[in-house]
Amino acid sequence: MSNPVTIIMIEDDEGHARLIERNIRRSGVNNEIIPFTSGTAALNYLFGTDGTGLNHKGSALLILLDLNLPDTTGIDILKRVKENKYLKTTPVVVLTTTDDSHEIKRCYELGCNVYITKPVNYESFANAIRQLGLFFSVIQVPPAAI
Repeated sequence: MSNPVTIIMIEDDEGHARLIERNIRRSGVNNEIIPFTSGTAALNYLFGTDGTGLNHKGSALLILLDLNLPDTTGIDILKRVKENKYLKTTPVVVLTTTDDSHEIKRCYELGCNVYITKPVNYESFANAIRQLGLFFSVIQVPPAAI
């Protein structure tokens, strides 16, 4: 039996974070969600005190990543995760306001699995997150490299 997937949510806007979590829950996803409002805190969690990422070996993680963070960029986080031998298979869903085609291309080139532009309208945003939650309920997530 595989480990339950832990969702790592890296989102500095606390209103967006609450909306995301509420609507993921409404779609029936009950997995643990660990929120981070700064990239630094998220990186510390993901890579651990020794900086290797080994502390998540065998864990099933899924990262929800905003690109526009105050202390580090989501691009830097994505790059570090995908270059790490333990975390590189972790699915990364970029969920951001940025809809620049160059930025989207860059994220996919760096290994993001899904890129979603946050709708500006509240109802559209809530609906998009509920659909994302439905997606989460059916995807298979590999454990971090062993």
